[in-house]
Formats: sequence, C-alpha cells, structure tokens
Amino acid sequence: MKRIFFVEDDLSLINGLSFAIKKQGYEIDIARTSLEAEKLWVSGKYDLVILDVSLPDGSGFELCQKIRQISKVPIIFLTAADEETDVIMGLDIGGDDYITKPFKLSIFLSRVNALLRRSENFQKETTEIISNDIRVDRLKREVYKEDSLLDLTAGEYKLLCLFMENPNIVLSSEQILAQLWDRDENYIDSSTLTVYIRRLRMKIENDPANPQKIITVRRMGYKWSEGK
Repeated sequence: MKRIFFVEDDLSLINGLSFAIKKQGYEIDIARTSLEAEKLWVSGKYDLVILDVSLPDGSGFELCQKIRQISKVPIIFLTAADEETDVIMGLDIGGDDYITKPFKLSIFLSRVNALLRRSENFQKETTEIISNDIRVDRLKREVYKEDSLLDLTAGEYKLLCLFMENPNIVLSSEQILAQLWDRDENYIDSSTLTVYIRRLRMKIENDPANPQKIITVRRMGYKWSEGK
C-alpha cells in the first residue's frame, strides 16, 4: 500500500484531503508544523510527500530542501501563492508538481495518482543514460559532462532526462510540459520552458549560442541530438 506524507496546518483541509486520500486506498501520515514533520519523517519511508508552502514555524520550501538531501521521493506543493517565481522556485529546489489553492478535489487526486504512477515507471527504467558526452546516473540523480559533475536544478534534471530518453525525436513545447508537469496553467508555459532550456544549454553545451545537444526545430519544438 502506498504511503503519503501530508504536511499542512489547515485543519479543515487536512480532514477533507486525508479522507479522500484514504478512499483511494493510500495510507497517510499528517504533520501540522515543520518541527513535527521533521520528527515524523525519520520514522518511515513514503511514496509521496504533499507540502503546504506556508507553515506556522517555517516553509514547505525549507522542508523540501531537507528532504532532497536524503530522498528522491516525489513532492507536491500546495500553495496559495500564484506568483511565477514561487512556482519556479518550488520546481527548482526539488518539487515535482504544485497545486494552487483553492483547487477541485478531483484535480488534486488526479495529480496525486499521476505522480505516483510516474514514480513507479521511473523506478522500472534504466539506471543510467549516456548520450552525446552526457551521462545521467538515475540512482544518484547526478549528471556528468564527460567526467565533470554538473550542478542542475530539479527542473533542469527532469527536462534533460526527458530529452535523453527520446533521442532525435522532435518534442513540442506542449508535449514537454505535459510529460514533466501534467498541467496547462499559465505559470508553467512555453515562455517558462524557454527559460529552462536556455539555462540547461548553458550547463551542458560547449557553445550555448550554437547548441549541438538540444536542437531547436523551428515551429515544431526541440530534439535531443545523440551526436556522432
């Protein structure tokens, strides 16, 4: 049975979502503060973490950073903020998805189920990808350019894996967004994706102004070149 760790201080939201999560057949542990969450986290292994961004004694962002030091568990942020910078920050520090309050219960459960499925599929995939002088170690979540370890954000890492899993295939912006974040909201859109691709190119390309790995296909999208 899948286990979910839910960190939220709003009692009414806790009651409603925990009931819905249990009806899906999942187990759930609940913490209402950062301190309580840190104590509970030590005691068990979870398949998914749901973090409220604003907590009485800290933030979900801080908790996410601590969790990412020891675990690759999927993380969903719940936030009342709708600022693009908050969304990008959450994804960059290791979040896998975000849901802006208020939200429909059906959408929440769909996101939870989709992320759990994606995590299961990821665990079945190969542990290493090598292409065009780039090597991805999935077990350690590390990326190397030749022998140099690259410092990628969580969002950049996921984007790179998607490209390398689909070599020489043109992916549209819509396909990339759907694969990575299962959403069509305004905050993770084509312009935000362009920012991610530009930053990723700065880290993996020898000449970012003349990219040889992530190729722009005019009016169609992007593709990963396997090189020679």
